[in-house]
Amino acid sequence: MTGFDPRLSRLRAELDALLRRTNSPVDEAGNGIYERWRHPVVTRDHVPLEWRYDLDPVTNPHLLERIGVNSTFNAGAMAWQGKYLLVLRMEGADRKSYFAIAESDNGVDGFRFRDAPIDMPALDDAETNLYDMRLTAHEDGWIYGLFCAERHDPNHPDDPTAALARCGIARTRDLDTWERLPDLVTRSPQQRNVVLHPEFIDGRYGLYTRPQDGFIEAGGAGGLSWGLAERMDNARVDEETVVDPRAYHTIAEAKNGQGPPPIRTREGWLHLAHGVRGTAAGLRYVLYPFLTELDRPWVIRRKPAGHLLAPRGDERPGDVSNVVFCNGWIRDGNGDDARVLIYYASADTRMHVATSSVDRLVDHCLNAPEDGGSTATSASAIRQLVNANQNRSKV
Repeated sequence: MTGFDPRLSRLRAELDALLRRTNSPVDEAGNGIYERWRHPVVTRDHVPLEWRYDLDPVTNPHLLERIGVNSTFNAGAMAWQGKYLLVLRMEGADRKSYFAIAESDNGVDGFRFRDAPIDMPALDDAETNLYDMRLTAHEDGWIYGLFCAERHDPNHPDDPTAALARCGIARTRDLDTWERLPDLVTRSPQQRNVVLHPEFIDGRYGLYTRPQDGFIEAGGAGGLSWGLAERMDNARVDEETVVDPRAYHTIAEAKNGQGPPPIRTREGWLHLAHGVRGTAAGLRYVLYPFLTELDRPWVIRRKPAGHLLAPRGDERPGDVSNVVFCNGWIRDGNGDDARVLIYYASADTRMHVATSSVDRLVDHCLNAPEDGGSTATSASAIRQLVNANQNRSKV
């Protein structure tokens, strides 16, 4: 037992210091649309010691870590009972993911995990991995969690890399007890990044989907899509309409998908999505916004060109470099000046926060140039801006 107590004291002190560390906006000019914050909000080092260590000196005299945590990322988010809440994807050292809730008083630091991970019911014995939950507080009174439910592809039993992705669905009223519902049924052989719209559409449930031909590759699928379901228990979407198509030589040429549920504004539904393109270094994931019509949330009103947020600096290294991903944000207030907390993961490793406001994000969507599809139109947009600024300076 020599060294057990000093080591435990050191581990507790290090964790306590991390949980008490305050965060602050990064002091840089930036783009004015949002502010990054200096420290990640949740990392694997935030995970309680009780989840990782056997704290009995008799059974673990050297105080060795028994259950390793590899990463904490891709969190759904919502405000709940005065707290800012994240449902994180926790990936263990064994590569299996599970869900856990961390809460903060202010949304930018001090995130502490609840006593234990979520007890999510399994749907069947073939289910191997669950991850990337989107949280939607729906007007039907339920809080829904939609996530990727992964299984080994039975059509390729001898290929350990062959996988099937389905949209798993669970619902809760208290974020403690979860009812597992059947997976979403669509015509697509693979389905990921599915998000539930927060309001009924003519009495039906609206779903943003991302059909794809393969587990990783979108294949012939057209892009971020939309469909309707009559119910969420035994949910089925028979027809998917492309909302935001993939396009050659853009940030979303390989694939794209809805991030968190959209936010209602007076100018339309404010969306945040991820776009993926191939590079010599692998796939690059970035985030971009767009606005859809209030009465027809599947119809884009305006989408500015390019990305809003891309990997930068110490966000780049990690398990999967050159990736930012968001499936949770929180509107903190009701007016147009309401703060928006954007929770994004970097490199499939850790969680960050960026802060903006409804009016800044909407202003960006309405007034930044759209993608003209060519070098000529991009350069023309810059010349127009330069000319406008020069004319103002002459007045």
